[in-house]
Amino acid sequence: MSQRKHVEIFTDGACSGNPGPGGYGVILRYKGVNKELSDGDPSTTNNRMELSAVIAGLSALKEPCDVTLYSDSKYIIDAIQKGWAKKWQANSWMRNKKEPALNPDLWDRLLSLLEVHNVEFVWVKGHAGHPENERCDQLAVAQSQKFKA
Repeated sequence: MSQRKHVEIFTDGACSGNPGPGGYGVILRYKGVNKELSDGDPSTTNNRMELSAVIAGLSALKEPCDVTLYSDSKYIIDAIQKGWAKKWQANSWMRNKKEPALNPDLWDRLLSLLEVHNVEFVWVKGHAGHPENERCDQLAVAQSQKFKA
């Protein structure tokens, strides 16, 4: 049986206004080598950018991997670790009888990726000097600023 590669992924999203122009940054690290990814959207929300960062990082993997994924988004960490996202999906993307879950398109993509990769989510405090989180934030903010007039 082949051993899965272990990859670290660091992610962050940023938005100027909510909604507003946004961006995300990702660092993938395998055997000490980093690869950076980033992109943006002219009209989005912070949570969509946080989700997009995680999806971009996992989508960049070319084979099933063991992943330690670092995010400062409690929205994502809690929705995965507490099982909320799977409940929303099972309830046709409803949080409860009256409230639809936000960002079902992105949650659907993320849950599909989590079936391919074995992912451990780790929360990191944002803007607290965590080097990779700070770098992802720089990438995200730079992307969001491309859309300013």
